[in-house]
Amino acid sequence: MYSLASGATVVVGGFLARANIFPQSDLGREISHGIVAFGGGVLVAAVAFVLAPKGIELLSLPLLTGVFFLGVVCFLFLDRFIGRHGGRAAQLMAMLMDFIPEAIALGAIFSTDRETGLLLALLIGMQNLPEAYNSFGDLLASGFSSNRSLLILVPFSLAGMAAAVFGYSVLAGHDQLVASLMLFSAGAILYLVFQDIAPMAKLKNHWTPAVGATLGFMLGMIAEKLLSY
Repeated sequence: MYSLASGATVVVGGFLARANIFPQSDLGREISHGIVAFGGGVLVAAVAFVLAPKGIELLSLPLLTGVFFLGVVCFLFLDRFIGRHGGRAAQLMAMLMDFIPEAIALGAIFSTDRETGLLLALLIGMQNLPEAYNSFGDLLASGFSSNRSLLILVPFSLAGMAAAVFGYSVLAGHDQLVASLMLFSAGAILYLVFQDIAPMAKLKNHWTPAVGATLGFMLGMIAEKLLSY
């Protein structure tokens, strides 16, 4: 239920983007670029505070670097493949690589620590909202209609619930395997952030994207502080 609630914000973010709540003006473009940057900051925070720490703690140095770099290489080739075929799905891929491993970890954590699981579910839901908003724009830019773009996001929201159930029932107690999956995703996300998302966020002579990125990272710090209590 908690993973379903955190995944529901994917659809909420898609609806907000579909409603086009920001006008096609200089201010609207600035806000939109700020949201893209905010999503990038949240993703970097997810890597720093959620995805990477367990791998650093539990995995040997060769396995840690190997799994992380494997995530980078896999998404380098996937990103190039999508680019060659005219697609633009960086934020969507980043959201998937962020949401699914975190949902698996959420399920595994819930089996032993309910309070931490609740806070992690809240963090995931807060992350998904700006990421889904930006993913909707990616899908439109790739040629999908607004209705189809929204429909594509619906399975993503449900996938988190399936991933959490899998983590709870299968991977609970397999800490190294969960940490490896999260570290693979960390490498993939960092590649996507600096290859695709950060360049999309840049807006010449405007400060909104930079502030949005730092606010997104600050959100991750706040959630990490709450998780540490």
